[in-house]
Amino acid sequence: MKFPYTFLASGNYNLKNVRLETGFEYEDGDVIRTRTDLFSVEIENGKIKMITENRESANAIDAKGLLMLPAFKDMHIHLDKTLYGLPWQALSPKRRTVKDMIAYEQEIIPNLLMTSVERAEQLISLLQNYGTHYARAHFNIDPTSELKSLEHLEQALKNKQQSFKAELVAFPQHGLFYTDSVPLMKEAARFESVGFIGGLDPYSIDGSIEKPMDVTVQLALDHQKGIDIHLHEVGESGIGTINYLIDKVIENPQLQGKTYISHAFALAHLSPRETEEIAEKLGASGIGIASSVPFRGTVMPIPVLKKYGVRVIIGNDNVQDYWSTFGTGNMLQKSNLIAELYGYKTEYALSRTLEFATQSILPLDDQGNQQWPKTGDKADIVMVDASCSAEAVSRMSYVEALINSGNLFWKK
Repeated sequence: MKFPYTFLASGNYNLKNVRLETGFEYEDGDVIRTRTDLFSVEIENGKIKMITENRESANAIDAKGLLMLPAFKDMHIHLDKTLYGLPWQALSPKRRTVKDMIAYEQEIIPNLLMTSVERAEQLISLLQNYGTHYARAHFNIDPTSELKSLEHLEQALKNKQQSFKAELVAFPQHGLFYTDSVPLMKEAARFESVGFIGGLDPYSIDGSIEKPMDVTVQLALDHQKGIDIHLHEVGESGIGTINYLIDKVIENPQLQGKTYISHAFALAHLSPRETEEIAEKLGASGIGIASSVPFRGTVMPIPVLKKYGVRVIIGNDNVQDYWSTFGTGNMLQKSNLIAELYGYKTEYALSRTLEFATQSILPLDDQGNQQWPKTGDKADIVMVDASCSAEAVSRMSYVEALINSGNLFWKK
């Protein structure tokens, strides 16, 4: 997809006829409706400078009653090895395991790297079409890619810097020891742009939980990075890895709040009591879960994780690549799927589910008090054709405009 917006303004400018949520309406104690009103909003130097009663101004940009929401964030995606922008290709039935996929990647990556900058930019444009301005992007570090995936992704992000931001995860897709990727990971960890050290199924790929996890944790400590590991394993090895990481984070408190487990499918195969116990441990240790929903029929225990204060962040993961073809790039769709999976169908519950697209920023708090936007907030915003958050989630409403760090882009 080409960039779907036209640049309209930056620096200091005013918006009028901006729809903001102002509170809930109740009936017999239940939320039945979300109140909104029209406002004028002044943007200055990438932040919200002022919010006032709506006023006509010849110089103001007319938001036409569109709903202002926090811009969306995709917190688990692979921008570096997408097939998006190439001819359609479904998955092959011949490749069934992660090791099968590693062998396949070793064959195709050299060719894919030749156009990876352009394809990453196309995928970013797709995300932006749906209102995403920020991503946590995992990029391959392996003997085939070496540091080229990182270098190409950095170039794509530089080309998109006015409208998009990202935090990067160095991901040893081919295993730390299975393909001797430790030296490359040490190099990648030195890059300032790399915020997280990744990992992959330590037991099934590298034959040990402890050895690869110790390397991952030490790299994070040595370079003041966070951790975000892919963990598809279920059963004893999956839960064993989660518990081992919990212990390591407790031993090293500086990793609390900076450590995530992506997928963590083992959590979906526990008894209710076991789920409560491990959710409590994850919450107490400050380890978050990054998930893409749904995935292979697996329904993650998101409500239980949230109950114990575990930060749950959501992403598209794959968008038309050789691992999966189901990602759309639409974070509102992810919120919609969560609402459907967990039965969040009331006005109140739907409004809360928006948090999975915005990554916890909501216009109204649980009591209906306005908490966003406020003076001084970052001007990272979408304008959506919806009457309220609940409708935006339920109908996956159309995004008309995107503001990234105060830079305003409107659909062509």
